[in-house]
Amino acid sequence: MEKLGESLKNVLRKIANASHVDQELVKDIVRDIQRALLQADVNVQLALKITKDIEKRALSEKPKAGTNPKEHVVRIVYEELVSFLGEKKVLGQGRQVIMMVGLYGQGKTTTAGKLARHFKKRGHKVGLIAADVHRPAAYDQLSQIGTLIEVPVFGIPGEKSAPRIVKEGLKHFEKSDIIILDTSGRHSLEKDLIEEIKAISKIANPTEKIMIVDAAMGQQAGPQAKAFHEAVGVTGVVLTKLDGSAKGGGALSAVSETEAPVLFIGTGEHIEDLELFDPGRFISRLLGMGDIQSLLEAAEGAMDEEKAEKTLENIMHGRFSLIEMRDQMEMLTNMGPLKKLMSMFPGAPAKMGDEELEATQEKLRKFKVIMSSMTREELEDPKIIKSSRVKRIARGSGMKTQDVRALLNHYNTSKKQMKGLLGNRKLRKQLEKQMKDGSFGGMGM
Repeated sequence: MEKLGESLKNVLRKIANASHVDQELVKDIVRDIQRALLQADVNVQLALKITKDIEKRALSEKPKAGTNPKEHVVRIVYEELVSFLGEKKVLGQGRQVIMMVGLYGQGKTTTAGKLARHFKKRGHKVGLIAADVHRPAAYDQLSQIGTLIEVPVFGIPGEKSAPRIVKEGLKHFEKSDIIILDTSGRHSLEKDLIEEIKAISKIANPTEKIMIVDAAMGQQAGPQAKAFHEAVGVTGVVLTKLDGSAKGGGALSAVSETEAPVLFIGTGEHIEDLELFDPGRFISRLLGMGDIQSLLEAAEGAMDEEKAEKTLENIMHGRFSLIEMRDQMEMLTNMGPLKKLMSMFPGAPAKMGDEELEATQEKLRKFKVIMSSMTREELEDPKIIKSSRVKRIARGSGMKTQDVRALLNHYNTSKKQMKGLLGNRKLRKQLEKQMKDGSFGGMGM
């Protein structure tokens, strides 16, 4: 989806750089959006409808009070793209039985684990049922994931009846809040696959029937979604591998034509790479407008709150050593890949290219290794690190002396920045209030 995002950002830049908004500009940007959507494999008729609606609104609607014509057009582009993705849906409250369905190789088992982790982090008691009886090692794979995320897995190795496993599994997890069923897939929509998930659905009576779709399928996801929906009444979709797919637009448009909304998107191979799908946030990031809410949620998930509060308290009292800087770095790296994080900052992707992001990520990695070779005394009082200590730290960390000096320079710059920030009375009062109320929200580097 990166290419689509860059094309759409170019459209916004064209609007921003225009001397004024007229019919010629509107038609020009509509052609650009249409081209971008088609290159992202969005259905032709849907791409035409979206751009036609944008053109009609941009030429007929008057800007709202306090909005200039350029902002007005940008808002229309944003709203129409969000509308194309459908409304946001949040899974209901209370006890839930979630049945996963999909073809073989779509990422069903891994996604079951990601969902289990998602609910566990929110305080739910979760259980996983291994009901894939056709794929060898499916039970072992789910068990390994369960061990990794510390969620129990029920299965009957060697059992060939998926409905029986589900029946026993539901009894086993009768006290759980969330029960997730990992069912079998096939290479195509074979009759026996459909009959099996119908039988499982009848026994489990799931509250949610979630279809897993590989975004690389593009528009071919449409017939798949329709067939599963007709069989069990799909209530939601998880799109996997959306991070690296050139056909992501096709998959999104194919699914948007069904009654099943996208609930989550898989953004990588790691167990934590799953995001709640919010059309507004998704489009905001594609357009380079950022996504501060997702950034805050990522920080909350990565943060040791007690440790973060202690770090803030030290900084507030003028104590900013390498220990505080290291804690901030750890929080930042725990939040995920830097490239993903930067997409959440408004305008950031346009300021930092891939090479610069990779260089920054590598610099953070080096800094962490170097600090691991320092003594407690050196971390607490970096001023004592002179030439002989620099050489010893470099040898111990396997780095060059210039890398150690680069870390010390970065620390001195960060310390000055912290001092400047805390000199801001308004910010200082806000931080003091957060500490007093216990509503600490984290501090970035």
